[in-house]
Amino acid sequence: MSRSGKLPRTCRLRAASEWGLLTRMPFHGIYYFYTDVSNCKILKYLFKGPAGNCPFLIWFERDAMSLGYPILEFDANREAVIEPGKAIKERDLPEHCVLCFFYDVMAKLKQDSRVVPVLPIKSEMGDHPVYVLSCGSQQLAVCHVGVCAPLAGAMLEELIARGGRKFIACGSAAVLDKEIASNQLIVPSAAVRDEGTSYHYLPPAREVCAHPSAVSAIETVLRKHNSPYFVGKTWTTDGIYRETTHKVRLRKSEGCVTVEMEAAAFFAVAQFRQVVFGQILYAADDVSGGEWDPREFFERGSIREKMLWMAVEACLLL
Repeated sequence: MSRSGKLPRTCRLRAASEWGLLTRMPFHGIYYFYTDVSNCKILKYLFKGPAGNCPFLIWFERDAMSLGYPILEFDANREAVIEPGKAIKERDLPEHCVLCFFYDVMAKLKQDSRVVPVLPIKSEMGDHPVYVLSCGSQQLAVCHVGVCAPLAGAMLEELIARGGRKFIACGSAAVLDKEIASNQLIVPSAAVRDEGTSYHYLPPAREVCAHPSAVSAIETVLRKHNSPYFVGKTWTTDGIYRETTHKVRLRKSEGCVTVEMEAAAFFAVAQFRQVVFGQILYAADDVSGGEWDPREFFERGSIREKMLWMAVEACLLL
């Protein structure tokens, strides 16, 4: 139903050419989008019609791969040509893993006597160190997985292949509301999928959720440390230099409080591989106005280190 309570008019499309014509019609934008997640055979789009008219519900009853948009060509086949579980032979990691985006904190961590380096993750950028940290009788892996969804998602795949099953990430995000103070902690409950990686792991949809048990564990630790936080929706984008004022307003209107570059990919990979994943973010720069406010982005050493250890605690609760 539309927000006015009226049932939308419907039509069915059975050819990609009809879809191409539809997308050039003078609708006022996509109102809502979802898919039949069982087999991805039916795609449904709800378009806003001209002002004052009831929206149209458009059914496209063809395989998603017929649409002509590569981002929508989801393949539910679980076996890929390069399958991490087969390509990676090492099974050297504990099931608990913390992914830390803070290079300064990771540089300090490797000096800790409780940390032992294991095989790094290799890429064309060089080695990405992986450490095993001993916390009493428990162990967990700690790793910097790299920035942006494709890289972070691929590295998460490798950590899962090596034995990781329960993950907490800690990182930063830009805020979409200037009233959110610097260093404010945010626990993403869901991410808007405005990147590409998640569409290779899950059928097209607007959002993907964090694992509830991971969110609960993070909240438990933050309350224990009396660290103010709130749970909210984040916007994951690939285009750091294309966060326009229009996009910011749009994402804010659908409930997003932050923007970053990995959460949707993390949550999607985790769901696909059936592992637990949650994330803690701190409020860094501000993109809510007409101009970017960096708000001393890289001068946050104390909160960053504290977040790592709270992530460790939360991960060990899983």
